[in-house]
Amino acid sequence: MSEIEKVKCLIIGSGPAGYTAAIYAARANMDPVMYQGMQPGGQLTTTDEVENFPGYPTGVTGPEMMVQLEAQARRFDTDVRFGFITKVDFSGGVHKCWTDDGKEIHADSVIISTGASARYLGLESEQKYLKLGGGVSACAICDGFFYRGHDTVIVGAGDSACEEAHYLSKLCTKVTMLVRRDEFRASKIMAARVKNTKNIEILFNTETEEVLGDGQVVTGVSVKNNKTGEISTIECTGFFVAIGHDPNTTIFKDFINLDDTGYIEYEQPGTARTNVEGVFVAGDAADKTYRQAVTAAGTGCMAALDAERYLSHKAHA
Repeated sequence: MSEIEKVKCLIIGSGPAGYTAAIYAARANMDPVMYQGMQPGGQLTTTDEVENFPGYPTGVTGPEMMVQLEAQARRFDTDVRFGFITKVDFSGGVHKCWTDDGKEIHADSVIISTGASARYLGLESEQKYLKLGGGVSACAICDGFFYRGHDTVIVGAGDSACEEAHYLSKLCTKVTMLVRRDEFRASKIMAARVKNTKNIEILFNTETEEVLGDGQVVTGVSVKNNKTGEISTIECTGFFVAIGHDPNTTIFKDFINLDDTGYIEYEQPGTARTNVEGVFVAGDAADKTYRQAVTAAGTGCMAALDAERYLSHKAHA
């Protein structure tokens, strides 16, 4: 049997939530150990420019921001580790976690900051321009500003897609909305809002065939009408995907209360507490509404402060 490692505070996942939690936890002498997860730095590592995070007057790239946050966490002696947690057992008084290399960790407190992953269509061309940072995005609020005065295309039929299309309509010359079926999945009020916005064109029964580009940036989209089979091209510089997110919470489902879409539920609003004592959550693993770097960082702070109070209370009990 391998040796069990005991830690005061285990942070599962990185990104703005995890790194902020680490900074606060380390400064409170909680000796945090962080496992960065399968995507160190989280979703922001796929974002070319971040212009809406306070403190960066000229903007910053997502990867650069994550490097800086990691460096700040390490400055206060956070033990940042590559790898991820594959299994947990929160059934007893000890929070047991296992890493991808088989290590067993017993943690006095746990902060979950595993985030959520945006769903994409899975097209090769879509992934190509996503990785290049050349015009594919899953967050209009994050990236819409870069396409002001341009034509954009957005895929999706739910409330989030309608909200993002409406947001883009305030910045872009024209927004073309691709809806796979012959109706929206969105609420009537949200559907009506996009239908009544002059510079939003809605194409029902329409699917994306390919994202077109010049090898560096997006120049258009090839689409197909799934009723007639007709294929056409829409010129655009930005292609937005709004078909939902999947919270990275599967390994916690047997112990942590999740909502019907898999997001972790807060035990008490206004705190970072979960239903398991000593286990806290920060960032997009619990946030399906805002999903912004700054809100994730804020909840990372909350989680660390709640964990510190929990440990302090436990030590004096």
